[in-house]
Amino acid sequence: MIQKANKIVEQLAEAGARDCLLVGGWVRDKLMGRDSKDIDIEVYGLNYDQIVAALSNFRVNLVGKSFGVVKVDNSIDVSIPRRENKQGLGHKGFAISTDPDMSYKDALSRRDFTVNSIAMRLDGSLIDPFKGADDIKNRILRATGPAFREDPLRVLRGMQFASRLNFSMDDATIEMCREIHGEFKDLSRERLLEEWLKWTRGKYPAKGLDILQATTWLTHFPELAEMCGTEQDPEWHPEGDVFEHTQFVCDAAADIAAREGFDDRDRATLLFAALLHDVGKPLTSYRNQQGRWVSPGHASAGVPLAETFLKSIRAPRWLSDRVCPLVAEHMIHLSHPADQDPARRIVRRLANRLSPATIRLWAAVCEADHSGRPPLPKSNPVTRWESVAKELALEAEKPRPILKGKHLIKRGIQPGPKMGRILREAFDAQLDGKITDLNSALEWMEKNIEALKH
Repeated sequence: MIQKANKIVEQLAEAGARDCLLVGGWVRDKLMGRDSKDIDIEVYGLNYDQIVAALSNFRVNLVGKSFGVVKVDNSIDVSIPRRENKQGLGHKGFAISTDPDMSYKDALSRRDFTVNSIAMRLDGSLIDPFKGADDIKNRILRATGPAFREDPLRVLRGMQFASRLNFSMDDATIEMCREIHGEFKDLSRERLLEEWLKWTRGKYPAKGLDILQATTWLTHFPELAEMCGTEQDPEWHPEGDVFEHTQFVCDAAADIAAREGFDDRDRATLLFAALLHDVGKPLTSYRNQQGRWVSPGHASAGVPLAETFLKSIRAPRWLSDRVCPLVAEHMIHLSHPADQDPARRIVRRLANRLSPATIRLWAAVCEADHSGRPPLPKSNPVTRWESVAKELALEAEKPRPILKGKHLIKRGIQPGPKMGRILREAFDAQLDGKITDLNSALEWMEKNIEALKH
């Protein structure tokens, strides 16, 4: 990528560009010693048509022309410095004009945070009018300028940057975020999802939640905000209230996802399950007669709240379908003796209820939940469950029916309600261990078919 960027810059310089600067996230990540996939080049001294002509030997996509952007080989954005004037609601309500003769400071001033307002030439020299390099060293998210207020999406960008980069937000920027609290309603739900998904990819998700709480933007997600101040039994939860516990659980989940090598989908599933596993506690918590805080039924009570939150950020169906069973089942292991293996039928039934999530993901949620209670030690309370699941080859999938419609058709049962009833009963027997292979399935069929016909 950087070799291609060099070639692009060489050709633009030959065409008369006054300067070509690497900008944005690539520069920030370079200064942090991190790898970055995206390279953005800002070109000074050439207009749009001149840039396109200079890069004629590359594959160029002109879909970004209205923003002064040329996509080169579908991998590198080449752009002209631009001005953005707020004229409408939300992050899309801007009038954009390009200016190849703009000053470096003016061009960089339109960016969100100082850590993203640094430009670098290919020789490594920096243009840093807002001291973003210092803020990188100090791990501070600071608004580049007052124009920060014009785009409310930047609050959520701050959330996911904090999660991915382990940054905190300075007080003045927090206050700016509070001032635009009311503009949340103007944001696209799809953009909310994009920022939340980036939050799940970070190593420090609690840092992102800190920003939502400090800026008061957590109240835009009432299912999360209600957890703040919901008390817990200090013997079992010495770390604090339900929201504080959730933050520790999310950080533990991020560590587990990295350790287990989860892909983006599994990681997102785990992080959202960690975020939402206790959303039912505010509805169910009370002090019992012994004076201890208890939350009976909070797992099942949390499922509709988890669904509501996920719908509010336009989460795709596959994500909601996986997260909600994990929320519902995250306490089930506590109903069985910790020093004994669970029965095989219990594990089979759990794997079936969790689908399309898996016991592997469920075990990660349980471990994160158990480990999110400092100063209590981290541990995994469901290792015995995982061992049984591996033995049954159910760690990563649900049980598959052994007796199928084709077997019943051979026996003279035609498709319809009777066949459906027989197959359901057969699968139930399979979950209980009465059917283990095709022979035992056929034997069960012969033994029960007459009774089940009626």
